[in-house]
This record gives sequence, structure tokens and C-alpha cells, in this order.
Amino acid sequence: MAEIIAICNQKGGVGKTTTSINLSAALAAAEKRTLLIDLDSQGNATTGLGFDKHKVEYSIYNALIDGVDITSILLSTDLKYLKVVPSNTSLVGAEVELVGVVSRETRLKHLLQAVDDEFDYIIIDTPPSLGLLTLNALSAANSVIVPVQCEYYALEGIADLQRTISLVQDRINPELKIFGIVLTMFDSRNNLSHQVLTEVKTHFKEVVFHSVIPRNVRLSEAPSYGKPILLYDVNSKGAVSYFELAKEVLMSEGGSLKDDVPADTTQNVQEEVMQVFNNSQ
Repeated sequence: MAEIIAICNQKGGVGKTTTSINLSAALAAAEKRTLLIDLDSQGNATTGLGFDKHKVEYSIYNALIDGVDITSILLSTDLKYLKVVPSNTSLVGAEVELVGVVSRETRLKHLLQAVDDEFDYIIIDTPPSLGLLTLNALSAANSVIVPVQCEYYALEGIADLQRTISLVQDRINPELKIFGIVLTMFDSRNNLSHQVLTEVKTHFKEVVFHSVIPRNVRLSEAPSYGKPILLYDVNSKGAVSYFELAKEVLMSEGGSLKDDVPADTTQNVQEEVMQVFNNSQ
């Protein structure tokens, strides 16, 4: 069965899609069968992997609302072990259309049962809200990764998200847990970034990933080329940081972070990705 991870934070601009794309790509580079589900109507995870969201024949909307078999809308990517379920603006109306649907909070969970055995990891990129789509992601997921930006309002909304997760645990998905908080947009030259890093680690302790995602020009450029960072610039700081994050995810036990991660794991994965990168040129 797949480990289903929702990348969730109702605050926008914190790096959810960047994390969804690049964590999925790094896991796929480690030869883990990985599926990325774009559950955001903006479709940025779709375009970030090189697809024109306006030209996809079927999207996650068709699966959720029209009952189209999810196995028929999987798209292959440049990475052998990575597939994506695309999204586009059709998903805008899904929140309203799901209101009258029976078991509306668990539509995605039931859809994923058809592909659960085909993948090792299923990553869900969620919209910047705590609406029905995010609720569907939390209902389907085993765990949640929360990206938090290293900026002034870093912890804004985390309390609301925790309350939502608690409600989902109580009423729909008792197995749901917080996998970890990943700090994004870290600027080592900025005192505020260091302060936020310290505060988050002090407050949340062992729930925070050791890996920190830096502000990185190459990481920002990669989506415009329709590539994850590891296929755009495998040696960049952004790529290395997502290798490290993937390493922590791979070496975790049931969604609980642990410290005894072999030091050579990232290097081995990076060497494999360099080969993929060279072959794609």
C-alpha cells in the first residue's frame, strides 16, 4: 500500500507546490513509484512538470465529479517512476459541486483505492484553503507535511490547520498524523529567517524536518521550464535540499521522523539523478 502524504497549509505562497513537485521527483529518482496529485485549481503542479493544463483531456475534476476512472488520467513524466494526475481551472467549481454529493469528504480516498497498490508514495498538492478539496486530501492521506516559510507570518494559520487535522482525526480519518513541518524560503543572510527557524524548532521540536529549503534562484526558475529542480539543475542548493527532505521521508518509520539516517543516502540518489539528467539532454 502507498504512503499517502498531503502537502498542506491554507496560507498561500509557502512553497506547497514547489515541495510537492520536488519531493515527488526526488522520491521517484530513488526508484520509488510515486504519484503526484494536483488538487489545486491553479494547476501549478501540472505545469511545473511540463504539461499544458489547458490541453489535458481529463483532470482530477473529472475523477472527483464525473466518476472518471483515475487510472485513465495518469500522465507519465520525464522521470520513469513519477506520474501525475493533472488539474486545471475546471476544479474551481468542485467545492460547490461536492456540497450535495454523498460522502463528499471521502471522494478522493475512494478514488485512490484503485491505484493504492501501484505506488509506493502518493503526494497530494492541496489548495491554499481549508475547504472541501483540502478536506478530501486529509481524509485520503496517512500523513501531512506542512511547509512553513521563514518569514514574519510563518506560524499564521498553523493553529487553524492543527484544529482541522484534529477534527479529521476525530470524525473521518483517525490514522492521520503530522509527518513533519518543513521550513521553506530560508535566506541565510537574513536574521529574520534564522529567528523563525529557531522559533519553529523550539515550538514544534521533533516534528520539524532537519532539512531546510533555501531561497534559490534555480529553484524559482525550474517551473517555467516545466521541470523539477533535479532535472533543471541537479547541483543547485534547491535540488540538494529536496534530496535531503526525500531522504528523511524515505528513512522515516510510519511517518515518525528519526535521526539515524545513513549519510550516503543523498549522495547515492544524487548520482542516480545526475544520470537521468544527462540522459535527458
